[in-house]
Formats: sequence, structure tokens, C-alpha cells
Amino acid sequence: MHDNHLSRHAQQVLTVSQGKRHLHGPGADPSIARSWLRCLEDYHLDPALSMAPTVLEHGRVLESRERLQQVLQIAGNEMSSLHQQLSGAGHAVLLTDARGVILNCVTAPAERKIFERAGLWLGADWSEACEGTNGIGTCLVERQALTIHQDEHFRGRHTGLTCSASPVFDPHGELLAVLDVSSARHDVSRQSQFHTMALVNLSAKMIESCYFLRCFDNQWLLRFHLQAESVGLFSEGLLAFDGEGRISAVNQSALNLLGHIRGGLLGKPVEAFFDCSLDELLGRASANASASWPLHTRDGRHLFAVLRGESRKPTPLMQAAKPIAAPRLSGICLGDAALQADFRKALRVFERDVPLLVNGETGSGKEAFAKAVHQASQRSSKAFVALNCAAIPESLIESELFGYRGGSFTGARKDGMRGKLQQADGGTLFLDEIGDMPLALQTRLLRVLEDRQVVPIGGEPEAVNVRIISATHRNLLERVADGSFREDLYYRLNGLEVALPALRARSDKSQLLDFLLAEEAGGDTIMIDEAARQALLAFNWPGNVRQLRNVLRTLAALCDEGRIGIEDLPVMIRQGSPAVRAVDESDHPLEDAERSALLNVLEQTRWHMTHTAQQLGVSRNTLYRKLRKHGIERRVS
Repeated sequence: MHDNHLSRHAQQVLTVSQGKRHLHGPGADPSIARSWLRCLEDYHLDPALSMAPTVLEHGRVLESRERLQQVLQIAGNEMSSLHQQLSGAGHAVLLTDARGVILNCVTAPAERKIFERAGLWLGADWSEACEGTNGIGTCLVERQALTIHQDEHFRGRHTGLTCSASPVFDPHGELLAVLDVSSARHDVSRQSQFHTMALVNLSAKMIESCYFLRCFDNQWLLRFHLQAESVGLFSEGLLAFDGEGRISAVNQSALNLLGHIRGGLLGKPVEAFFDCSLDELLGRASANASASWPLHTRDGRHLFAVLRGESRKPTPLMQAAKPIAAPRLSGICLGDAALQADFRKALRVFERDVPLLVNGETGSGKEAFAKAVHQASQRSSKAFVALNCAAIPESLIESELFGYRGGSFTGARKDGMRGKLQQADGGTLFLDEIGDMPLALQTRLLRVLEDRQVVPIGGEPEAVNVRIISATHRNLLERVADGSFREDLYYRLNGLEVALPALRARSDKSQLLDFLLAEEAGGDTIMIDEAARQALLAFNWPGNVRQLRNVLRTLAALCDEGRIGIEDLPVMIRQGSPAVRAVDESDHPLEDAERSALLNVLEQTRWHMTHTAQQLGVSRNTLYRKLRKHGIERRVS
């Protein structure tokens, strides 16, 4: 039966590649037909041949991950969030490098084997030259978001997969990575992938923007859009320039908004494109810019912008904003009396080299608490090194934690790599999600804690002076009982256990709200109307402090007149949130994300329907149907 399927699929591929048009099926899509032709003529692949994927050696995977370390850090949370939005089951979220090599994978542990059998392994090369037409490889060639659905794959062995992939570009327009969501379920229709494709594209753009912002952290960064409320969203234009006002980098949205090609902007004075002098522009700068202001281009385009950077002396027409004094205490808000008492106890025992175990719901601020303890301690001048045990693939966490010596295994770097323990020498190592650490590594970590020595892979023991703070949202005693966590390590790490309260249980919510808003306002004065404040305080906040911070960051970015009203809040917060919400009573994050993705892509393409449909990987008919579904109509200004 399997051989018959491979034969039929191979025949279909050959028929299309011979120039015979198909009105239906995968061959009807010109991009698929082009890819199949490349696979046959350029790569000389056999669609019926069933073979295991090409997998890079361990050392080369580590090297690739190190080259993309910043991207992987940025993408980690975005990939986990994307997996949750897709309801998890049946999906693998993958990130590859620009060659198509898988560097990270987020999937349910129970489903990992399913995707590995499909060839989606860490280090597997999914370029078109190796695996034929597929979401990752064809995205690399086409340099655009696309979906490859089941029989659209070139190799017959991959026809059980459906893959939606989107490229991630660096600030210079070079392909940096590919974000992909793959499903091995047979009941997945191509039309159902519209939701998935929209979310993948949205997440890829978020990663791209965050990477741009991080790359030019020490330069002036102009963020702009046609609408004031869209400054700060992923569709905004980003333009970095140096101290002399010469443009260093722009993203694709900036090129679209300015109507220029990249080569026509790079190295040119920024004031050549905007209707203001460099001094006037720099007078608008703020270290944490949020409120946007009108900005006109030389060719008459009307934009709204913010400028991140150290402000120079403002012109007489401009007055510097008075900064808000953030009520800081060790970098966090400790208005809750019980939390403040726990912090003082944690600091006292930490100074005596007693390990801390911080427990709390996701988003409750475990890393912020740990960092505050470190900064308030006598080790504040030394390194604070964080390692998320759940975000790093199991096969790589040993190298990340302990490091390795050069030449210790095939593909290892000549000069080796320092692990997190060595990097934290003299300071603090924060082990987030410690409950997800593999058992074999738990044994090695216990030895380090007892001997105060670390043994890199292939190396000799090295003395380390490091203090450990661990964190988890799991019940470690339950994991001890089921054998997935070592009992002796649990008691070694649990010198003092601190249980962080969920946001809904904190007594300092009002103070925390002001504290976080002051941080996100970046020196601007922003007031919250009483009705808006009460709605924010009454909301249940299932995502805890992290969710509250994200909402306030968005509100601060969209605030034009220094005031946040009830009408500015997201719908779900205005409507309130019951303490316990049944599954069928929940909001519809996928529906909201789909509508948001539609609007953002429409803005990017300036409401060009053909380009919008192509970017989203759907037909024009499907696009119009989705617009009607969400009641989206172009507003005529």
C-alpha cells in the first residue's frame, strides 16, 4: 500500500515536471511546479526514494546555534507562545538557520517521536536540495511565507506533513532564519492552514523586529508608520542611523513606507529623506521613546514616528519631558508585604551561599526576583547568567551548561566553548524551569554543587565559584515521586523555597501597575483614567506580571496625549475576566490573531489584494471571504 502511494506520487511529480498542466491538485500551483522542476533538474532527487534526512554532527549544530544565539533567545518565547496559540496538539514549531538546518523545536513531549519519525530532528537539513519541496526549503528559495500541504511535497515520504513557513530577515535584508509550523495529522486541510500561516508570519515578523532592535541598541533608531497607533507594532518601519546621521540599516517595512530600495538609503544622511534637520530630529530622541509625533518625508509623505536614543539639547520649540521617578527597589516592585518579607529572607540566605528555589506560575516574575536578589547581594558586580532548561533541546543542554573542550567530539570548535557554569564563575547561575532538566544532567549538576568543580565535555575538572538560584512552575515533589527528578538534587537546590504569588493574589497590584507603567513610559508622563485603572486591577491576568507588562507596553506605545482611557484597553480587559473561565467560554485568540494579521499585511501591501493574498499564501477568493468574515473594509480618508 505504501509503495503504491509512493509510485502514484512520483508519477504525479513527473507528469507535472514534463509540462503537462493540472487543473487540480498540487501541480496546479506554479510555485509547486517550479520547485518540483528544481528538485528533478537541479538537485537530481528521486520523489519515490525513501531515505533518512541528512543530520549535522553535534558540534556543527552547536556552532550554528552559537552563531544565531541572539535569534534563538528572541525566538524561544515566541515559539512557545505560538505553540500554545495553536492549541499545541499535533504541531511542531521549528526554527532553522539560513541553510535550512533545524536548530530548535517546540512540541509536546509525547509527540516528539512522531515528528522525529517524520525526519524533523534537531540538526536535520531540510533545504530543498536535500529534502525536495517542503515548507522550510522552499521558503528559503522563494524568500516568502508559504504553506506546503501534504501531496505538494516532492518526496513521497513527506506527504503526511503539512508545513507553514515564514522567512526571518536580518536588518540588511539577508535571510537569517526560517520559522516553521509542521503538522503530521492527516485531517489537516489546506484551507485550515490560513490561521496557522497568519500566526507563523506574525511571529516571524516579531522575531525579525526584536532582532533589529537588539542589533542597533547603541544607535539612534527611528520607528515610524502611516498610523500613529501602529508605531510599535510589527508592521512599523525601522531605520537605524549613526552619530553622524548616516543610515546604517532599514527593514522592509521602512522601505515600503518610504518608497525606496535598500541601496538608495544605506550610507545616506537621514535628513535627506525627512523634512527636518538632524538636530531637530535628535531633539525628539528619548532613551525609551513611546509617544509618537508627526514626521514628514521630503517627498510629502505623512508619517508618525518615535526616535530611540539619548536626546541632544532640544530646540527652543521643544521641551524635554519630565521623567517619572520609578519606585525601584532592587529592580522589582515589592509593595506586597509577604513578597517583601520573602525577598529579605532570600537575600539573607543567598549571602550565606544557600541555594534558592523560586516557585510560581508562568509569568509571575521568577527571573526578575532572582536577578533582584543577585543585584542586591555582594555579587552584584559579577555575572548573572540565566539558562532556561525547557527552551534548550535536550541533546544540547549538556554542552550549554558544562561547555566542551576543542576537538572533544566530531565537529567541535577548535577553541571549545565555555558553558554557563564557567560564564557564571564568581556570580550567579539562574536555572529556569529546572524541573525540565534531563535526569542524566541532574546527576552531573549535583556533582558540581557538591565538588565545586565543573568538567567540560572532553576536558579536565575546573574549580568554579557559583551560586545557584533555581525556578520552576512545576511541583518538584510530584516529579520526585514519579522518578523524573532526583530527590537528592531537590533537597540540594531547595535551601530556601520562595513561592511567588500570582498577580491576582498580590496586595500591591495598584502600586505594581504604576511601577510597570513608569518603566514602559520611558520618562514620559502617562496618566490612567480611573475607569481604566479599575478595569486593569479587576482583570484576572492569567499570564501574570508578564502579561500585564506586555499590555502596558502596548498602551504606552499607542498613547498620544499622555492619557490611557477605558476605550484604549483591549476588549477582553474592558469586558472583565471571571476568576475561572471554562474552555468554551474563552475568547478566541486565533480569530483575533487572524484579524490582526490580515490588517497588518493589508497595511504592509497598501491594500493591494493580490500581494496580500500572495504574502499570506491564500487565494484572492479566500482572502475576500476572510475580510467579510471579520467585517474588514478599507476606510477612505
